[in-house]
Amino acid sequence: MKKLLCLALALVMALVAFGAFSEDDKPFIGILAPAETHGWVAGVAYFAQQAIEEYEVEYRFLTSSNAEEMSAQIEELIGLGVDAIVVWPQFKGVETAAEMALEKGILISNFDMIINVDEKYADNMYLLTGDNYGMGYEGARYISDKLEGVGKVLVLCKPAAGNVNDDRCRGFYDYIEEYAPDIEVIAEVATDFVRATALSDMTDALTKYDEIDAVFSLDDETSIGALQAILESGRTDIKVITGGGGCQEYFKMMTEDAYKDIWVCSATYSPNMIVNCIDNIIAVLQGDEIEHLVVLPTNIVDKDNVVDFLNPDSPY
Repeated sequence: MKKLLCLALALVMALVAFGAFSEDDKPFIGILAPAETHGWVAGVAYFAQQAIEEYEVEYRFLTSSNAEEMSAQIEELIGLGVDAIVVWPQFKGVETAAEMALEKGILISNFDMIINVDEKYADNMYLLTGDNYGMGYEGARYISDKLEGVGKVLVLCKPAAGNVNDDRCRGFYDYIEEYAPDIEVIAEVATDFVRATALSDMTDALTKYDEIDAVFSLDDETSIGALQAILESGRTDIKVITGGGGCQEYFKMMTEDAYKDIWVCSATYSPNMIVNCIDNIIAVLQGDEIEHLVVLPTNIVDKDNVVDFLNPDSPY
Protein backbone atom coordinates (compact mmCIF):
# COMPACT_ATOMS: atom_id res chain seq x y z
CA MET A 1 0.00 0.00 0.00
CA LYS A 2 2.84 2.40 0.89
CA LYS A 3 4.50 1.88 -2.49
CA LEU A 4 1.23 2.36 -4.34
CA LEU A 5 0.58 5.60 -2.46
CA CYS A 6 4.06 6.91 -3.22
CA LEU A 7 3.71 6.01 -6.89
CA ALA A 8 0.36 7.76 -7.08
CA LEU A 9 1.87 10.89 -5.54
CA ALA A 10 4.72 10.80 -8.03
CA LEU A 11 2.32 10.52 -10.93
CA VAL A 12 0.28 13.44 -9.63
CA MET A 13 3.42 15.53 -9.44
CA ALA A 14 4.49 14.51 -12.94
CA LEU A 15 1.17 15.76 -14.28
CA VAL A 16 1.45 19.24 -12.76
CA ALA A 17 0.58 21.70 -15.51
CA PHE A 18 3.37 23.84 -16.89
CA GLY A 19 1.49 26.94 -15.78
CA ALA A 20 2.83 30.22 -17.05
CA PHE A 21 3.91 32.96 -14.63
CA SER A 22 3.40 36.59 -15.49
CA GLU A 23 6.46 38.78 -15.91
CA ASP A 24 5.73 40.46 -12.57
CA ASP A 25 5.43 37.28 -10.52
CA LYS A 26 7.99 35.09 -12.29
CA PRO A 27 9.78 33.16 -9.50
CA PHE A 28 13.53 32.94 -9.03
CA ILE A 29 14.77 29.43 -8.25
CA GLY A 30 18.22 28.29 -7.19
CA ILE A 31 19.36 24.78 -8.13
CA LEU A 32 22.31 23.35 -6.24
CA ALA A 33 24.13 20.16 -7.21
CA PRO A 34 27.35 18.44 -6.24
CA ALA A 35 30.18 18.55 -8.77
CA GLU A 36 29.89 15.79 -11.38
CA THR A 37 32.28 13.24 -9.88
CA HIS A 38 29.84 10.37 -10.44
CA GLY A 39 27.82 9.37 -13.49
CA TRP A 40 24.59 9.37 -11.52
CA VAL A 41 25.20 12.93 -10.37
CA ALA A 42 25.86 13.97 -13.97
CA GLY A 43 22.57 12.32 -14.94
CA VAL A 44 20.70 14.25 -12.25
CA ALA A 45 22.24 17.52 -13.44
CA TYR A 46 21.21 16.73 -17.02
CA PHE A 47 17.59 16.00 -16.12
CA ALA A 48 17.39 18.99 -13.74
CA GLN A 49 18.58 21.38 -16.47
CA GLN A 50 16.04 19.95 -18.91
CA ALA A 51 13.21 20.19 -16.37
CA ILE A 52 13.78 23.76 -15.22
CA GLU A 53 14.01 25.02 -18.80
CA GLU A 54 10.45 23.79 -19.42
CA TYR A 55 9.20 26.55 -17.10
CA GLU A 56 9.11 30.31 -17.56
CA VAL A 57 11.16 31.06 -14.46
CA GLU A 58 14.43 32.73 -13.60
CA TYR A 59 16.97 30.29 -12.22
CA ARG A 60 20.58 29.98 -11.13
CA PHE A 61 22.34 26.58 -11.43
CA LEU A 62 25.41 26.07 -9.21
CA THR A 63 27.63 23.08 -8.40
CA SER A 64 29.91 22.46 -5.44
CA SER A 65 32.62 20.03 -4.35
CA ASN A 66 31.98 19.99 -0.60
CA ALA A 67 29.56 21.03 2.13
CA GLU A 68 31.31 24.33 2.80
CA GLU A 69 31.03 25.39 -0.84
CA MET A 70 27.37 24.35 -1.07
CA SER A 71 26.60 26.20 2.17
CA ALA A 72 28.22 29.34 0.75
CA GLN A 73 26.10 28.97 -2.39
CA ILE A 74 22.93 28.73 -0.30
CA GLU A 75 23.93 31.99 1.39
CA GLU A 76 24.63 33.50 -2.04
CA LEU A 77 21.14 32.52 -3.22
CA ILE A 78 19.62 34.05 -0.10
CA GLY A 79 21.38 37.31 -0.96
CA LEU A 80 20.09 37.13 -4.53
CA GLY A 81 16.51 36.90 -3.25
CA VAL A 82 15.48 33.50 -4.58
CA ASP A 83 11.97 32.23 -3.85
CA ALA A 84 12.98 28.58 -3.67
CA ILE A 85 16.02 26.32 -3.71
CA VAL A 86 16.18 22.82 -5.18
CA VAL A 87 19.14 21.11 -3.53
CA TRP A 88 20.59 17.63 -3.54
CA PRO A 89 23.67 17.30 -1.33
CA GLN A 90 26.06 14.36 -1.45
CA PHE A 91 27.63 15.31 1.87
CA LYS A 92 26.59 16.30 5.39
CA GLY A 93 27.09 19.81 6.73
CA VAL A 94 24.65 22.11 4.90
CA GLU A 95 22.03 22.15 7.66
CA THR A 96 22.91 25.56 9.10
CA ALA A 97 22.81 27.30 5.72
CA ALA A 98 19.55 25.54 4.83
CA GLU A 99 17.97 26.79 8.06
CA MET A 100 19.13 30.34 7.22
CA ALA A 101 17.21 30.10 3.94
CA LEU A 102 14.14 28.60 5.59
CA GLU A 103 14.21 31.35 8.23
CA LYS A 104 13.88 33.87 5.38
CA GLY A 105 10.78 32.07 4.10
CA ILE A 106 12.58 30.50 1.14
CA LEU A 107 11.14 27.14 0.09
CA ILE A 108 13.52 24.18 -0.11
CA SER A 109 12.95 21.16 -2.32
CA ASN A 110 15.43 18.62 -0.94
CA PHE A 111 16.36 15.71 -3.20
CA ASP A 112 17.95 12.36 -2.33
CA MET A 113 20.13 12.82 0.78
CA ILE A 114 18.11 14.27 3.66
CA ILE A 115 19.04 17.66 5.12
CA ASN A 116 18.08 17.41 8.79
CA VAL A 117 16.64 20.78 9.81
CA ASP A 118 14.61 21.86 12.83
CA GLU A 119 10.96 20.76 12.74
CA LYS A 120 9.81 24.38 13.02
CA TYR A 121 10.76 24.79 9.34
CA ALA A 122 8.66 21.83 8.19
CA ASP A 123 6.10 23.95 6.32
CA ASN A 124 8.73 25.26 3.89
CA MET A 125 10.67 22.00 3.48
CA TYR A 126 9.91 19.35 0.84
CA LEU A 127 11.73 16.08 0.35
CA LEU A 128 11.66 13.70 -2.60
CA THR A 129 13.75 10.56 -2.54
CA GLY A 130 13.96 7.06 -3.87
CA ASP A 131 13.18 4.12 -1.61
CA ASN A 132 16.62 3.61 -0.10
CA TYR A 133 15.31 1.20 2.52
CA GLY A 134 13.47 -0.77 -0.16
CA MET A 135 16.64 -1.00 -2.25
CA GLY A 136 18.45 -2.74 0.60
CA TYR A 137 15.49 -4.92 1.48
CA GLU A 138 14.90 -6.08 -2.10
CA GLY A 139 18.64 -6.55 -2.65
CA ALA A 140 18.76 -8.88 0.35
CA ARG A 141 15.73 -10.76 -0.92
CA TYR A 142 17.41 -11.19 -4.32
CA ILE A 143 20.64 -12.49 -2.79
CA SER A 144 18.76 -14.86 -0.52
CA ASP A 145 16.69 -16.23 -3.41
CA LYS A 146 19.72 -16.83 -5.62
CA LEU A 147 21.72 -18.46 -2.80
CA GLU A 148 18.68 -20.42 -1.61
CA GLY A 149 19.03 -18.87 1.82
CA VAL A 150 22.60 -19.97 2.61
CA GLY A 151 25.91 -18.28 1.88
CA LYS A 152 28.61 -15.75 2.74
CA VAL A 153 28.01 -12.12 1.76
CA LEU A 154 30.44 -9.22 1.52
CA VAL A 155 28.88 -5.76 2.05
CA LEU A 156 30.34 -2.81 0.13
CA CYS A 157 29.01 0.30 1.87
CA LYS A 158 29.63 4.05 2.00
CA PRO A 159 29.07 5.47 5.52
CA ALA A 160 29.89 9.00 4.26
CA ALA A 161 26.67 8.91 2.20
CA GLY A 162 24.60 9.52 5.34
CA ASN A 163 21.00 8.32 5.28
CA VAL A 164 21.44 6.87 1.77
CA ASN A 165 23.96 4.37 3.12
CA ASP A 166 22.19 3.88 6.45
CA ASP A 167 18.75 3.21 4.95
CA ARG A 168 19.99 0.81 2.28
CA CYS A 169 22.03 -1.16 4.80
CA ARG A 170 19.17 -1.19 7.31
CA GLY A 171 16.80 -2.62 4.70
CA PHE A 172 19.37 -5.29 3.83
CA TYR A 173 19.95 -6.36 7.42
CA ASP A 174 16.27 -6.28 8.33
CA TYR A 175 15.46 -8.76 5.57
CA ILE A 176 18.41 -11.03 6.42
CA GLU A 177 17.53 -11.06 10.10
CA GLU A 178 13.88 -11.94 9.52
CA TYR A 179 13.96 -14.20 6.48
CA ALA A 180 17.51 -15.43 5.85
CA PRO A 181 19.28 -16.20 9.14
CA ASP A 182 21.67 -18.60 7.40
CA ILE A 183 23.11 -15.81 5.28
CA GLU A 184 26.41 -14.79 6.89
CA VAL A 185 27.80 -11.27 6.43
CA ILE A 186 31.54 -11.90 6.49
CA ALA A 187 32.56 -8.22 6.41
CA GLU A 188 31.53 -4.64 5.73
CA VAL A 189 33.99 -2.81 3.52
CA ALA A 190 33.72 0.98 3.44
CA THR A 191 34.27 2.08 -0.14
CA ASP A 192 32.91 4.77 -2.46
CA PHE A 193 30.40 5.16 -5.28
CA VAL A 194 33.35 5.33 -7.68
CA ARG A 195 34.40 2.33 -9.77
CA ALA A 196 38.17 2.84 -9.39
CA THR A 197 37.90 2.90 -5.60
CA ALA A 198 35.61 -0.12 -5.59
CA LEU A 199 38.02 -1.99 -7.88
CA SER A 200 40.83 -1.47 -5.36
CA ASP A 201 38.69 -2.30 -2.30
CA MET A 202 37.17 -5.39 -3.90
CA THR A 203 40.61 -6.60 -4.99
CA ASP A 204 41.76 -6.35 -1.37
CA ALA A 205 38.66 -8.20 -0.16
CA LEU A 206 39.19 -11.02 -2.65
CA THR A 207 42.70 -11.46 -1.30
CA LYS A 208 41.51 -11.42 2.30
CA TYR A 209 38.44 -13.69 2.03
CA ASP A 210 38.72 -17.14 0.49
CA GLU A 211 34.98 -17.65 0.13
CA ILE A 212 32.44 -15.04 -1.00
CA ASP A 213 29.10 -16.18 -2.38
CA ALA A 214 27.55 -12.76 -2.96
CA VAL A 215 28.32 -9.05 -2.81
CA PHE A 216 25.78 -6.56 -1.49
CA SER A 217 26.77 -3.32 -3.23
CA LEU A 218 24.78 -0.12 -2.77
CA ASP A 219 25.62 1.51 -6.09
CA ASP A 220 26.06 0.61 -9.77
CA GLU A 221 29.43 2.38 -10.05
CA THR A 222 30.68 0.43 -7.04
CA SER A 223 29.42 -2.77 -8.65
CA ILE A 224 31.18 -2.06 -11.96
CA GLY A 225 34.50 -1.73 -10.11
CA ALA A 226 33.79 -4.83 -8.03
CA LEU A 227 32.93 -6.89 -11.12
CA GLN A 228 36.19 -5.85 -12.77
CA ALA A 229 38.09 -7.04 -9.68
CA ILE A 230 36.23 -10.37 -9.70
CA LEU A 231 36.91 -10.90 -13.40
CA GLU A 232 40.60 -10.04 -13.08
CA SER A 233 41.02 -12.33 -10.06
CA GLY A 234 39.66 -15.36 -11.86
CA ARG A 235 37.46 -16.16 -8.86
CA THR A 236 34.36 -18.23 -9.64
CA ASP A 237 32.75 -18.46 -6.19
CA ILE A 238 30.79 -15.16 -6.38
CA LYS A 239 27.31 -15.98 -7.63
CA VAL A 240 25.44 -12.69 -7.05
CA ILE A 241 26.14 -8.96 -6.94
CA THR A 242 23.63 -6.18 -6.38
CA GLY A 243 23.84 -2.50 -7.29
CA GLY A 244 21.73 0.63 -7.32
CA GLY A 245 21.10 3.74 -9.38
CA GLY A 246 20.12 2.97 -12.95
CA CYS A 247 23.42 3.05 -14.85
CA GLN A 248 22.88 2.02 -18.46
CA GLU A 249 26.44 0.68 -18.77
CA TYR A 250 25.85 -1.56 -15.77
CA PHE A 251 22.50 -2.69 -17.15
CA LYS A 252 24.22 -3.86 -20.34
CA MET A 253 26.75 -5.87 -18.32
CA MET A 254 23.92 -8.04 -17.00
CA THR A 255 23.74 -9.92 -20.29
CA GLU A 256 27.44 -9.98 -21.19
CA ASP A 257 29.15 -13.38 -21.52
CA ALA A 258 31.93 -12.28 -19.16
CA TYR A 259 29.45 -12.32 -16.26
CA LYS A 260 27.17 -15.14 -17.39
CA ASP A 261 27.87 -17.13 -14.20
CA ILE A 262 27.02 -14.21 -11.89
CA TRP A 263 23.54 -12.89 -11.20
CA VAL A 264 24.17 -9.18 -11.75
CA CYS A 265 21.29 -7.00 -10.53
CA SER A 266 20.47 -3.41 -9.65
CA ALA A 267 17.81 -1.67 -7.60
CA THR A 268 16.48 1.33 -9.52
CA TYR A 269 17.16 4.82 -8.21
CA SER A 270 16.87 6.82 -11.39
CA PRO A 271 18.50 10.25 -11.76
CA ASN A 272 15.39 11.48 -13.57
CA MET A 273 13.57 11.58 -10.22
CA ILE A 274 14.88 15.15 -9.97
CA VAL A 275 12.23 16.13 -12.55
CA ASN A 276 9.52 15.32 -10.00
CA CYS A 277 11.41 17.37 -7.42
CA ILE A 278 11.39 20.46 -9.65
CA ASP A 279 7.76 19.92 -10.66
CA ASN A 280 6.99 19.75 -6.94
CA ILE A 281 8.46 23.13 -6.05
CA ILE A 282 6.96 24.82 -9.14
CA ALA A 283 3.54 23.53 -8.10
CA VAL A 284 3.99 24.96 -4.59
CA LEU A 285 4.99 28.33 -6.05
CA GLN A 286 1.80 28.20 -8.12
CA GLY A 287 -0.19 27.78 -4.92
CA ASP A 288 -0.85 24.04 -5.06
CA GLU A 289 -0.78 21.71 -2.06
CA ILE A 290 1.98 19.11 -2.37
CA GLU A 291 3.03 16.32 -0.01
CA HIS A 292 6.11 17.25 2.01
CA LEU A 293 7.55 13.75 1.68
CA VAL A 294 7.43 11.63 -1.47
CA VAL A 295 9.24 8.29 -1.69
CA LEU A 296 9.42 6.74 -5.15
CA PRO A 297 9.48 2.90 -5.20
CA THR A 298 12.38 0.79 -6.47
CA ASN A 299 12.50 -2.11 -8.93
CA ILE A 300 15.01 -4.94 -9.19
CA VAL A 301 16.63 -5.21 -12.63
CA ASP A 302 18.58 -8.25 -13.84
CA LYS A 303 19.16 -10.12 -17.10
CA ASP A 304 15.56 -11.37 -17.10
CA ASN A 305 13.98 -7.90 -17.36
CA VAL A 306 16.79 -5.47 -18.20
CA VAL A 307 15.46 -4.90 -21.72
CA ASP A 308 12.57 -2.98 -20.13
CA PHE A 309 14.97 -0.53 -18.47
CA LEU A 310 17.40 0.22 -21.28
CA ASN A 311 17.20 3.86 -22.40
CA PRO A 312 19.52 4.96 -25.22
CA ASP A 313 18.70 8.63 -24.51
CA SER A 314 19.82 8.51 -20.88
CA PRO A 315 23.13 10.29 -20.14
CA TYR A 316 23.83 7.76 -17.37
